Amino acid sequence: MPPPLPIETLADRLATLHRRVVATSAAETSTLQHVHPRNLASADNLLDYLALRSSDLRGLQTDLARHGLSSLGRAEAHVEATLQATCRACAALAGRPAPAYEEPLVGFDEGPEQLDTNAEALFGPASPGRTTRIMVTLPPEAAEDPGLVAEYVAAGATVFRINTAHEGPAAWSAMISHIRAAEEGTGRHFPVVMDLAGPKLRTGPIAPGPQVVRFRPRRDALGRVVEATTVTLSAGSGATAADTATSVGAPEAIGLGLPASTLPVTDAGWLDRRRPGDRIRFTDARGSTRKLLVESVASGSGSGVAAAATVTCLLADTGYVVPGTVLSVGDDRTTVGPLPPVEQRLRIHLGDHLRLVADLTPAAADATPPTIGCTLPEVFRDTAVGQRVALDDGKIAGHIVAVGADRLELTVTDVAPNGAWLGAEKGINLPDTDLDLPALTAVDREALPFVVRHADVVDLSFARTAEDIDDLRAELDRLGAPDFPIIVKLETMSAFRHLPDILLAAMASPHVGAMIARGDLAVEAGYVRMGEIQEEIMWICEAAHVPVVWATQVLDDLAKRGRPARAEVTDAATSGRAECVMLNKGPFIPVAIRFLDQLLTRMEGHQDKKASLLRRLRLSGRGSEL
Repeated sequence: MPPPLPIETLADRLATLHRRVVATSAAETSTLQHVHPRNLASADNLLDYLALRSSDLRGLQTDLARHGLSSLGRAEAHVEATLQATCRACAALAGRPAPAYEEPLVGFDEGPEQLDTNAEALFGPASPGRTTRIMVTLPPEAAEDPGLVAEYVAAGATVFRINTAHEGPAAWSAMISHIRAAEEGTGRHFPVVMDLAGPKLRTGPIAPGPQVVRFRPRRDALGRVVEATTVTLSAGSGATAADTATSVGAPEAIGLGLPASTLPVTDAGWLDRRRPGDRIRFTDARGSTRKLLVESVASGSGSGVAAAATVTCLLADTGYVVPGTVLSVGDDRTTVGPLPPVEQRLRIHLGDHLRLVADLTPAAADATPPTIGCTLPEVFRDTAVGQRVALDDGKIAGHIVAVGADRLELTVTDVAPNGAWLGAEKGINLPDTDLDLPALTAVDREALPFVVRHADVVDLSFARTAEDIDDLRAELDRLGAPDFPIIVKLETMSAFRHLPDILLAAMASPHVGAMIARGDLAVEAGYVRMGEIQEEIMWICEAAHVPVVWATQVLDDLAKRGRPARAEVTDAATSGRAECVMLNKGPFIPVAIRFLDQLLTRMEGHQDKKASLLRRLRLSGRGSEL
């Protein structure tokens, strides 16, 4: 390594850097004219930070550190104060008089304090032992079960998110009433964040397949039946998907892998005549003879179809059942009624030609080339040959080889080695395309009055430019809520490229936050780039004193399966650098909340933003035990 720069040379370079930052930031002050007065100092600090980071400072940082000076690596929240202090220290080491500066707008204490104040305004007060709040997305059951919110609160949740893309005002009202009841019971405020859906760029429908249900028993490694599958016969006009079927050998609807253990029959009297031990014969859709052994008969009550018996049977062979299949016990016969059609999907392989079309008529699953609709017509107007397209959270990706007024032709360049299924209602990402469509949709505008009346914060999805923020603020102003708190979801590369302008536009509101929606953002950026993009967002938001929500797949395995993956524990530990962490949905969410609460509390003494805190090490034999 070369020797460090002489301290005199270093002092000159540092002074030049400071002058450049001040001049560059001053030239941009016109962009602050619409910023809310409480955010002016923060916005000015953001401009300072952008000017500071406009060139590569790594060599300068190394030289500063080798002279025992600040390397500027923690300047985000107080850029001018950091530069002034470092310039004075460098001048002192060089034997020069201390430079004279105006008092910085944001001092060493004011920057972090302003960020903490902003976080509390959006997310409520911090919990004892940890400053990072835990936000939980409420599932549909929260509308019916008030105990669910209480359970989340007891586990450590402090902020609640409601997604307006699901349910409706009645369910939203019920959820919020349960949150307010929890507030009364605890004496704490739990902010409600309502998420606007934004424009849904998804695949269109696929024509349904045949009406068929497959039943299959559980077999061992040699193919021998070890457990017959259960088939329930009942009166009615359609099969049901039985959520209670949990054995490995549970019957499945073809193409879905979902339980479908109930078959409707057309003759209720036939069911009433069944007895345990009866053997019901049928010929399945493949021409194979099969037998159902009646295990039990539950008598109906009341009158009509609802009063018919329910017959539970065992099937020891795989069988494919379609409407009209004849079920017989001797000469006593009935037929199977209508069944739900099988959901179809497209099978996509590497190198395939895939066509996206504007026509949302259900697509044929066996079309050549594979063809599926696209829900937003603006896609066909704004895309260009060579641009990338990712589908279904990046499981399938390719690039555009031809563009028409109503279709895109893609070549698939990235998919699993054996291919992947592409279904209806799957997300489409266009990382290279600037779509000319508003983030605030007509559906969002309909939901916004409810949000303003009942929630504490609005979350804007798919914001791409500052104009999207202006559009939302104009609508809030029209509703008489110009100062309503805003969180901007960052989930596109366009949003990342325009992040400073988006934040400055949002800072026209007194209270603003940002959410790193890492799912869509990772698909658009590519997984290799996601790490650095996430870091840059955190730094820029800290410079603007804008609190951040760390979102998407946090402790996902734990929430869904009851046990965390090792990698997601590390991710969750790192999430403590944000002001708020969001958990999504799953049957084990209370467990995930408690785990995250304990993890963040333990990490509180080790980490503050990107700085390691030098708490006393707790090595066995050299201090207290872990």
